[in-house]
Amino acid sequence: MIVGIEGKVIKKEPTFVHIGTGGLIYEVFVSLNASSAIEKDHIRLHTTHIVREDGEMLYGFLDINEKKMFDRLIKLSGVGPKVAMAICSTFKPEEFVKVVHERNISKLKKVPGIGPKSAQRILVELDEFDIGEHAPLSSAHNEAMMALESLGFKKEQIQKVLATCEAADTAGLVKEALKKMQKI
Repeated sequence: MIVGIEGKVIKKEPTFVHIGTGGLIYEVFVSLNASSAIEKDHIRLHTTHIVREDGEMLYGFLDINEKKMFDRLIKLSGVGPKVAMAICSTFKPEEFVKVVHERNISKLKKVPGIGPKSAQRILVELDEFDIGEHAPLSSAHNEAMMALESLGFKKEQIQKVLATCEAADTAGLVKEALKKMQKI
């Protein structure tokens, strides 16, 4: 699995870049936001490597949060890499979190390839993943959340408590959250 690529920009188009590294040239699909931010001849991208029976594709991201957004979107039913990349091209990650939080179907319909039914389905499915108001959480927060859920606490309660916790590691977050939940 290719999780990143670093090299010389050989060719740049609005939706892809060719990156030369180690004697090979890779075609990496990028969002319009990432493409417009690429100004150097030498870049490093976070990548999602998709292998299908008809080929292999690399999708590249300058911003790790944009990659997380893309990875989350392609897991939704009816959303493939092209639609996910169109969403990434239309919204920056923090803007998209706001669209989901507000359940703004009209803004989501502005994405090419998304109609009213698709927009509604995407918002419903993303609500189940609970993106919330904030940017994607750290792995420690996600691990703490799973640990607390396995102990039987409700997701809403866990989110409220974890938002007030100051620890940086998983164990510290779980201990701090448990102490605060005892007081509730």
